[in-house]
Amino acid sequence: MKKNIGSVLALYPTPVVVAGTMINQKPNWLLVAHVGIIGHDRIMISCAKQHYTNKGIKEKGAVSLALVNEAMLPNADFVGSVSGSKIDKSEVFSYLVGDYGVPIIEEAPLVMECSVEDIYDFDNFDNFILKIQNTYAEPSVLSENGTVDYMKIKPVLFDMPNYEYIRTGDVIGTCLKLGK
Repeated sequence: MKKNIGSVLALYPTPVVVAGTMINQKPNWLLVAHVGIIGHDRIMISCAKQHYTNKGIKEKGAVSLALVNEAMLPNADFVGSVSGSKIDKSEVFSYLVGDYGVPIIEEAPLVMECSVEDIYDFDNFDNFILKIQNTYAEPSVLSENGTVDYMKIKPVLFDMPNYEYIRTGDVIGTCLKLGK
């Protein structure tokens, strides 16, 4: 018999991203693990209200989301552990400015540039509903047919209950073909 462990968010692990926006003409970065898909071209990030980055996302109306791989993890963890209101994080990553005026991390294998469609104020979190405007991918992480190959990116996952980063694994099947 299963044990009821209460109201536990049990959908982890999830991929981690570095959110980038501009504040006072300088990039600011934040590691975000509360990421969700809400359509084929819309996603949501949920950021605690006290994060300095939220200010830039709200003012700019745009944010970049860089999928974190293992090489980026030390810097990504750093930008998630210090506040941009106290420490200048603008030089942690090299960047270019995208079409929507937000910083695009150069060393990231994949970056989505998003516009803010809506903000849901919920308890202690700002939940940003984002429309993906542009996706920038290194050619080395694309498959032969031009789609993103996550086995090449090897995105880092975050396990909230244990506060651990997880390396992605192997392909174990093909969707819609396992039961046939």
